[in-house]
Amino acid sequence: MTDRIWLKSYPPGVPADIDTAQYQSLVQLMEDSFRQYAQRTAYSFMGKDVSYAETDSLSLALAAYLQSLGLVKGDRVAIMMPNVPQYPIAVAAILRAGLVVVNVNPLYTPRELEHQLNDSGAKAIVIIENFAHTLAQCIAKTPVKHVVLAAMGDRLGLLKGALVNYVVRNVKKMVPAYQLPQAVRFNDALARGTKATLKRPDIHADDPAVLQYTGGTTGVSKGAVLLHRNVIANALQSEAWNAPVMATVPANEQPTSVCALPLYHIFAFTVNMMLGLRTGGKVILIPNPRDLPAVLKELSKHTFHSFPAVNTLFNGLANHPDFGTVNWRNLKVTVGGGMAVQQAVAKLWLEKTGCPICEGYGLSETSPSASCNPVTSKSFTGSIGVPLPGTSMKCLDDDGHEVPMGQPGEIAIKGPQVMAGYWQRPDETAKVMTPDGYFKSGDIGVMDDKGFFRIVDRKKDMVLVSGFNVYPNEVEDVVASCPGVMECAAVGVSDDKTGEAVKLVIVKKDDSLTEAAVREFCKTNLTGYKQPKVIEFRTELPKTPVGKILRRELRDKKPT
Repeated sequence: MTDRIWLKSYPPGVPADIDTAQYQSLVQLMEDSFRQYAQRTAYSFMGKDVSYAETDSLSLALAAYLQSLGLVKGDRVAIMMPNVPQYPIAVAAILRAGLVVVNVNPLYTPRELEHQLNDSGAKAIVIIENFAHTLAQCIAKTPVKHVVLAAMGDRLGLLKGALVNYVVRNVKKMVPAYQLPQAVRFNDALARGTKATLKRPDIHADDPAVLQYTGGTTGVSKGAVLLHRNVIANALQSEAWNAPVMATVPANEQPTSVCALPLYHIFAFTVNMMLGLRTGGKVILIPNPRDLPAVLKELSKHTFHSFPAVNTLFNGLANHPDFGTVNWRNLKVTVGGGMAVQQAVAKLWLEKTGCPICEGYGLSETSPSASCNPVTSKSFTGSIGVPLPGTSMKCLDDDGHEVPMGQPGEIAIKGPQVMAGYWQRPDETAKVMTPDGYFKSGDIGVMDDKGFFRIVDRKKDMVLVSGFNVYPNEVEDVVASCPGVMECAAVGVSDDKTGEAVKLVIVKKDDSLTEAAVREFCKTNLTGYKQPKVIEFRTELPKTPVGKILRRELRDKKPT
């Protein structure tokens, strides 16, 4: 798409392209910020602030420790922790030592963890003790030789830290028994590192920075190789995109973001941690976003401007009775990603905060952000917005040819944030990259005459009813606005008559909602073949730790 028609939809002041050459590596980006913002708070966690200077010195010590283990440039180090200050410290340490970050979901089973450690060839892991039992069950079958073991209270000071660790271990019983005799405690590793000296490796923009594993919904989990320049580009793209509203933050307020998404997920990794470092911002670390009362209690103590999250979290918070205890008036940008934002949720959020949810779109393979709605927009568009600065997108047919405007096709993305390929899988890389450098997303979309893209669904999620295409996103969006519906998901199930039929799973707000009422609502709002044949009520929907609804589990499993 040579003419980039979406540029006319950019807010004033947002550039068409960004200069990715201003940093040679993420290390340079971080170290520039450590110097420039030394006295500022980088991370806030459970009432304790960690400054930029502290993040600098602690990560330097940990980097020296990792090198002292014999790890050399290019070696992979896994991180398996929730949102605690040790996470960003470990990321900075790994990168400063010339190593590659392997982000690991802490809720993995031993089988999933074993696969990722073996596939990445990780030689070391930084892990929180809550999940040490998972590692203990598989470490012997992996290349991991070195374990740095963190605890929830490590960076909270002597008294508070000891109290928090006692409660986590003995009261809440959140640390199952494990045997990892080779493990070195996080604070001990820091102490040893202060006695060593970091030998600064020569790090380039084209060196791998992160192996970001895809969810594996299409088969075996694969590691997207994100280079230093990919993540730098996406942080700068996000900064440029948010600038029209972030420029209105008063000069005496430090730009502050809420990090309720897990840092092991590329969305939070880039738009909370890396963008936070780039802008000298403060990041409020939320260790467990599912504990909504705790999230709201924490947010009530802060002034914050940016809140990236997923539809399920926005929905849960906006419907929570404690929502009003938080001052939302300073919120400048709310970015929804990871899954479709539903109109009913966007409407409620705007009513309650005055800040619209700007839906964006991206993947692990694109570091992650590829497109977003303008942050100056006040209305819900139902689209994923327009490509970010320096990014091109187009829709392709099955033969790889671009489809006419307004026709559905597979969204393909080209830009400085697109991965180098899948880790040690040239065959899988070849399947998703076009000869002219576009990444094929697996998502079906359409583009309008203003350059806005709309997802009609993932290839595999489409339901074929008597030859008609039904896209679950559309059904869910409609049903979400039905009175009494808290959450819903639509999937395809086999049907003798029509080949496939739509099955709808609903979580009610209260018991007044009936199947008959839902059917009547669908009849009014959806054409015949799109209406659900099967309606099922459940107390909750199965979700990934990030909050994406697991459609395949709704297909495969009966409610328990």
